[in-house]
Amino acid sequence: MSVKIVFAITGFVLLGVTKIFAQSYAEEALLISRIRPGGTARVQGMGGVQNSLGGDISSASYNPAGLGMYNRSDFSITPGYASSSASSSFLGNTSNENKSNIIVPNLGIAFTTKKDGAKGLVSGTLGISYNRTNDFNSTFSYQGTNPDNSIIDYFVNNASGTGTSQFSSKGYNYNTPAGLAYFNYLIGPQSILSPSDSRNINRPNPGPNDQYFTDVSGIPFQSEVVKTTGAQSQFNISYGVNFNDKIFVGGGLGLASINYKSVKTYTESFKDSIFSNLKLDETLNLSGSGFNLTLGTIIRPVDKVQIGFSLATPTSYSITDNYSAALSTKWNNFQYLPGKFINNEHAETDVVTSNYNLATPWRFSGGATFFIGKHGFISADAEYLKYSSTKFSSNTGDDYSADNKEIKGLYKSVLNLRFGGEYRLNNYRFRGGYSLMPDPFQTQQNGVDRSFSSYSTGFGYRIPTFYIDFSVVLGQGSNSYRPYRVPTATSPLVTLDNKSTTFLITIGFPF
Repeated sequence: MSVKIVFAITGFVLLGVTKIFAQSYAEEALLISRIRPGGTARVQGMGGVQNSLGGDISSASYNPAGLGMYNRSDFSITPGYASSSASSSFLGNTSNENKSNIIVPNLGIAFTTKKDGAKGLVSGTLGISYNRTNDFNSTFSYQGTNPDNSIIDYFVNNASGTGTSQFSSKGYNYNTPAGLAYFNYLIGPQSILSPSDSRNINRPNPGPNDQYFTDVSGIPFQSEVVKTTGAQSQFNISYGVNFNDKIFVGGGLGLASINYKSVKTYTESFKDSIFSNLKLDETLNLSGSGFNLTLGTIIRPVDKVQIGFSLATPTSYSITDNYSAALSTKWNNFQYLPGKFINNEHAETDVVTSNYNLATPWRFSGGATFFIGKHGFISADAEYLKYSSTKFSSNTGDDYSADNKEIKGLYKSVLNLRFGGEYRLNNYRFRGGYSLMPDPFQTQQNGVDRSFSSYSTGFGYRIPTFYIDFSVVLGQGSNSYRPYRVPTATSPLVTLDNKSTTFLITIGFPF
């Protein structure tokens, strides 16, 4: 069974801070495509600007021409500490969750070779680096009393229109939460009803086999905890050359990977004589690998100005995801059918595996740096991405045309902006920066602007044989989440305010 069916059930979306969770193929496309450039503490302390700078191992992944500015070989490592907080609002209730972890977002080595100067070729540098582009480690929760509907209403609506064959081993709802609801007696076909049945006066009259009912009534207290882990990263092999200290050209191969896991625990409890509560556990593991190519150039028309341009091809991913779910219910010795009493029920899905391909958008970037004598510089980058061009495909004959059409209808082109600068005082460096990733949706979803912004600062110390840089990056963004959708009623909506703080330190050794 395609995981497309699973995603459409009780999926979630956190689109804003770089923690993004997928509920459909369209949202998974954004999960993988909306990345940050990453880099060393030096680059991150300046808002991520790097397209026209160079001389930093971060260039290996973003604009390989910057490698041509090295005049010595170099090794650096960047460990860090990342923390995130999520404040959720649901039916007038506010919940807060925090999570933190140790990270190593950047590691690299550059080998510089001096050239003979023939045809203006001054030097060439091979850069090999690892760069983390997305951090999925996050937790959020919410709770509240919902007077409008229950997830059971979703199950009834999802099942209606097809007979019970949908829950057979070959049925489309066999490995879904709706199927688990059927096996837990939360829903049943109206054909099993009897007009003379007096065990539950709320039961309707008998109906067709493709229409469903539930014995559960009342107002539910709903709660959920959503935990995600994993990261998206890229290993880069790039080369940049220096022509006359005026023109720098480079290219590189990126080997990308993604590992993402979400664990969701959703509960509903009722003050009812026949039914107490339900608990739905869902687990999704997503992993994939891909590759891309990056080309770039940096031009120094005058000593005080550098202009950079780069483009990256779509990253072609091969992805595997595994989904599983379990549903437990607690009944109070309820007589579901004559002679059939139910108390503690439980059902689990199989592990559902899907394999497919994904191509992310092209990335076009430009930037400029203006030097203020020997005292420092200011720099700016602009990055163009067309999220609507993201495409799914399959080698096994699965049709993704409807999903790709949805992607085109949902997303728009954006211009990501980054600004930063550095002030130099002898061997010391002081930095600051700002970045903005606009809302990628054509129209605002659920009244929430999903743009992401960050402020950063940092400082460093450099001598010929050693350097150390520190930075702190403060990120913020808003997003929303629906645990399920009921077409004929107001689906529950959780709004979230996410914030992140990242501390980085880069230690480098020129040689």
